[in-house]
Amino acid sequence: MNRKTLLSLFAGLLVATSAFAAPAADGAKHDIIDTAVAAGSFKTLAAALQAAGLIDTLKGAGPFTVFAPTDEAFAKLPAGTVESLLKPENKAKLTAILTYHVVPGKVMAKQAMKLKSAKTVNGKALTLKVTGGSLMVDKAKVAKADIDCTNGVIHVIDTVVLP
Repeated sequence: MNRKTLLSLFAGLLVATSAFAAPAADGAKHDIIDTAVAAGSFKTLAAALQAAGLIDTLKGAGPFTVFAPTDEAFAKLPAGTVESLLKPENKAKLTAILTYHVVPGKVMAKQAMKLKSAKTVNGKALTLKVTGGSLMVDKAKVAKADIDCTNGVIHVIDTVVLP
C-alpha cells in the first residue's frame, strides 16, 4: 500500500483548515490530536499516530509536550521510509520514533530553552539548545512554539527526529 493510499484511508480523521488550532465556536481549546488535525499540515503525523495506536493516548488527560513534525518534515526522510514505517510489521519501530517526539508534562518554549535535554515517553532524551535565537530539538528547529492544548502543548518542528 503506498503513502497516498494510506493517507487517503485516514482522510476521514483530518479536517483541513488553514488556521492552526482554530478555536471551537465557543472559544474552547482542543486536545493535542484535534488541534493538530485542525491545522491541516500534519496529515502524515496523524496517519502515523493512527498506525501506531497512539491517538487515544494523545487524546488522553496528559499533560504532554509534543514536538510535532509537519508533512514537509516527513517528506525530508529518505524515499520509502514513511511507507515502510506505516506497515503493521513495523509498528514497534514507528511507536518508538513517535514516542521520541513526546515529553511527559507541559513544557513551554521558555522553559525548554533553559534545558539541555528532555526525557521522552520513549525513554530516551532529546537534546535541547538555542541556536541563533531558535529552539533546536536534536537537529530539528522549532518553527512554531507554545500551541496550547487542553492536554498539553505542541511545538511544531521542521524535521523528524530519530531516537
